[in-house]
Amino acid sequence: METFERDLRLRAPLADVWAFHSTIDGLRALTPDWMHLRVDEIERPGDEREDTHVLTEGTRIHMSVQPFGVGPRQRWVSRIEERVENGGMAYFVDVMEDGPFPEWRHTHLFYGDGDETLLRDRVEYRAPLGRSLDGPAKLFFEPMFRQRHRRTREILEDA
Repeated sequence: METFERDLRLRAPLADVWAFHSTIDGLRALTPDWMHLRVDEIERPGDEREDTHVLTEGTRIHMSVQPFGVGPRQRWVSRIEERVENGGMAYFVDVMEDGPFPEWRHTHLFYGDGDETLLRDRVEYRAPLGRSLDGPAKLFFEPMFRQRHRRTREILEDA
C-alpha cells in the first residue's frame, strides 16, 4: 500500500480540534468545494441517536464526490473503524468499504500541546488497477489536504 501524510500545527486546544473533526459537519466543512461532496446517508450503530453529528465507531457514511464537476459521481462508503481519546491525544480511522480505491484507510491523529494541537492526516491506500499514484497523489491529495488544513485553521484558530 502507498501512504500520503500531512501535518498541521494549530493554535487551538485539542478538545476543540477533536470535537470539530469528529463530526459530519466537520467533514462537510473541510471537503473542498471542487470535490462536490454529497452525503447521501449516515448509518449509525444500533443504539445511537440519529440526531447526533459525532462520527462514532461503527458509523457508516454513504457519500459521493464529483471532482471538478467532471464525469459521473463517484460513490464512496466509509466506516469509522476506530475512535480513541486518551489523555493528550485522540484519533479516529475511517476505512473505505466501497468506492474508487481497492483499499483506503484514513487515520486522523490529534496531539495536544498546551493551547496548540498537532493534526496528522495519514492515508494508506492501494490505487485502482494497481497503478502507482505517486504523481497523481501529489496532484490530487496534496491540494485537497492543503485546502482542508487551510479551512481547519480558518475555522478553529479564528473561533
